[in-house]
Amino acid sequence: MRLFVLNSLSLSVFHTTRTHSFALSHHLQGLGLNEKGAAVAQAAGWVGQESAREASGVVVDMIKEKKMAGRALLLTGAPGTGKTALALGIAQELGTKVPFCPMVGSEVYSQEVKKTEVLMENFRRAIGLRIKENKEVYEGEIVEMTPEETESTSGGYGKVITSVVVGLKTVKGTKQLKLDPSIYDAMQKEKVKLGDVIYLEANSGSVKRVGRCDAYASEFDLEAEEYVPLPKGDVHKRKEIVQDVTLHDLDAANARPQGGSDIISMMSQIMKPKKTEITEKLRREINNVVNRYIDSGIAELVPGVLFIDEVHMLDQECFTFLNKALESQLAPIVIFATNRGVCPVKGSDGMVAPHGIPVDLLDRLLIVRTIPYTSEENVRILAVRADVEEIEMDEASLARLGEVGDETTLRHAAQLMTPSAVIAQQSGREEISIADLEECQRLFLDPKKSAKLLQEQADKFITY
Repeated sequence: MRLFVLNSLSLSVFHTTRTHSFALSHHLQGLGLNEKGAAVAQAAGWVGQESAREASGVVVDMIKEKKMAGRALLLTGAPGTGKTALALGIAQELGTKVPFCPMVGSEVYSQEVKKTEVLMENFRRAIGLRIKENKEVYEGEIVEMTPEETESTSGGYGKVITSVVVGLKTVKGTKQLKLDPSIYDAMQKEKVKLGDVIYLEANSGSVKRVGRCDAYASEFDLEAEEYVPLPKGDVHKRKEIVQDVTLHDLDAANARPQGGSDIISMMSQIMKPKKTEITEKLRREINNVVNRYIDSGIAELVPGVLFIDEVHMLDQECFTFLNKALESQLAPIVIFATNRGVCPVKGSDGMVAPHGIPVDLLDRLLIVRTIPYTSEENVRILAVRADVEEIEMDEASLARLGEVGDETTLRHAAQLMTPSAVIAQQSGREEISIADLEECQRLFLDPKKSAKLLQEQADKFITY
């Protein structure tokens, strides 16, 4: 938990950054570009798509130079050509300090929350705020930690902790502190022990364990412990603390109902799991306070990236909202992805548009196209996948798997690798052979074979 103060409001900010994982793309390390921004044929886990990667590199430079405001990027191409991987590569090029919020177009449809509210929530989740505060802290290695106990005043034989004496040591000296028992509880939660380096905020009383002092580095031959040097300077000092939060963190912290600590209040909060919308009035108030912090130099706005996959699933109401939201002062960089060609716009009266996106929104987009992979690129991609998944294949079986990718899809070919490895292991071999691939193809149908069977045996299936 982080304590963040806005004006007279004290907010416990719980980070709501969404985790994202792309199974077939988790081995990528950026966009695979050289110093001049040109795509290397095979680098950073990438194979092919040189033009799309170079275009994405230009977009990354525009985002870093803050010249992408009010614009959006559209990634188009056939299924399995690397659109989602490009978005992940852009996020990795921007670094971990830039918020990256992925979502799918169908997520906006909910029985509890309006579509535009879901979009606005993700917009705010993709806008970061870096707050720099000068705080009064105590920092050092713990050389003493003695809780002081007294007899309980409530009767019985129990004892209660009234205070804790903590000794902190730095290169310059040692200081002994007598602290509140609530700080001792926080130290217990952080699993702090003698020899650890901590820092303690004087105003809020929050404790953070930095790591184990490097003087104990030779204590064990092998230990999964992070060692840090003994802090320099005085134990008591003023330190610049940098906090990274998103606007949605602030929205959620302010919108969360603050009930009492009695059992009735706790039960009423448990019985209300339903998601509630954050009011526009609250967002305006937070925006005003954030703008004042930015103007005074305390905070810095960090526009992140909102990635909306399958954007054709949005309807006309959502597209109208996006048109307005992109013009806002507090807007992230938006990346859309779709595999659709000319198709109807969802929620319209049969209006047809390129990619299922209205033309007025398409005018705001920079469009990057991904192209189908060649047979040679398919084989190279499958070789990379085999290396990542630690699957052994000979050249003949890898070439055969590349042919399967040409006949069906690259995704289907990649999905056959793991079951083929299992079949090889059952036969007492570590390396996949062509016979294992053929056995796997016999057991598992590809989409084209499945569709053909449906046509041939239509009378045996229930149809409406």
